[in-house]
Amino acid sequence: MAKAKSQYQCTECGAVFAKWQGQCGECNNWNTVVESLVAPVTPKNNRFTALAAQSSQVIKLADIQAQEYPRFSSGVGEFDRVLGGGLVPGMVVLLGGDPGIGKSTLLLQSMVNLAQQVNTLYVSGEESAGQIALRAQRLGLEHASLSVLTEIQLEQILAQIEILKPQVLVIDSIQTLYTAELSAAPGSVSQVRECASQLTRVAKSLGITTILVGHVTKEGTLAGPRVLEHIVDTVLYFEGDSQSSFRLVRAFKNRFGAVNELGVFAMTDRGLKGVNNPSALFLSQQTDWVPGSCVMVTQEGARPLLVEIQALVDSSHSPAPRRLSVGLEQNRLAMLLAVLHRHAGLQFFDQDIFINAVGGVRISEPAADLAIVLAMVSSLKNKRLPRELAVFGEIGLSGELRPAPRGQDRLREAAKLGFTHALVPASNVPKQTIEGLQVIGVERIEQALSALRDTLHCF
Repeated sequence: MAKAKSQYQCTECGAVFAKWQGQCGECNNWNTVVESLVAPVTPKNNRFTALAAQSSQVIKLADIQAQEYPRFSSGVGEFDRVLGGGLVPGMVVLLGGDPGIGKSTLLLQSMVNLAQQVNTLYVSGEESAGQIALRAQRLGLEHASLSVLTEIQLEQILAQIEILKPQVLVIDSIQTLYTAELSAAPGSVSQVRECASQLTRVAKSLGITTILVGHVTKEGTLAGPRVLEHIVDTVLYFEGDSQSSFRLVRAFKNRFGAVNELGVFAMTDRGLKGVNNPSALFLSQQTDWVPGSCVMVTQEGARPLLVEIQALVDSSHSPAPRRLSVGLEQNRLAMLLAVLHRHAGLQFFDQDIFINAVGGVRISEPAADLAIVLAMVSSLKNKRLPRELAVFGEIGLSGELRPAPRGQDRLREAAKLGFTHALVPASNVPKQTIEGLQVIGVERIEQALSALRDTLHCF
């Protein structure tokens, strides 16, 4: 079969060129011109084309019968949570993360569990069959009936899919595959996009649950074209330090469930194990509660988590004080310092400030504002906050405290873990009391500091 013709197109403005060039002549962006096919190549087997033609019918929205998607478990509870309750037939998942963080380990564990129920196929382009067998032996999974294929040519993989007809497919990784219809090297933008597109079409046509492993760049984003994240149904990221024993899997896109859902794992000598009480990981284990520590209740998808926020405020010995934030928004820290100066009369212009979220978790929601402020004030005054105090709330530029979503779920989680006091925005105070928890509602940052001084006798 003759190879399809190629063209070079800018991923930013869509301009088409006859040959590759480093800078787009239309939008002047660099390194955005990539190779692509002029027209899709007709597959050797017309089965996929016929299926696509049958499904291409115009239907009125009112005539479509809404139905729940059937789900089946991967055998790993935390993985099912991130996916929204389990895997869906025809679902395409993109799993990214740093090298060595545990992507292949998690998928091998899940596929071994699934192989006991459904027909599965594990395709590896990075490891040999012997290396996969050694990992399975270390995990205690050497007797699993899992089908393994070591191949990087897309056409060969599609042929095996047609023969085996698996219900679950894993591609590890999408950057290693190549199609013979393109002359570009494996891992290039055009190869990744074309291979992912063909695998997605096959998955949707045959109802195969497909999981693609993706590499990440040094900035932490998925390598390859941005369109890769738009093609798939779900995008998952592995987070956490590879030197730590804890791993976080977060959903950034999910057409079959909630986004920002979080799964927590512990890396052991027998693989990844789900953590049932992740709040215990993000709270300090120290016996003496010290100044600069404050516990906040954050919301990750449907799960409330208690996270300890630590602050260190120290006199600066340079004309430009340092402002460092780990796991929290750097720009938001500067805004909170301005609010404290304007509305609470506290000055930090000659202080070095370091903020950290314990356990390596990343918190992006603005409900962490109140915890950050109280931790900084506690460190500045060298006064401890109550150990049984949990807080949350967004702080506006005028000093007001804005409510956080799902406040009652957060308060119930704090009460369940033994916290006796909660300082929250007035709008989040529940109408019915929560047993064992005293909720203090405030409307402004000055009132929050006054409540800590007068009611809880802190400052």
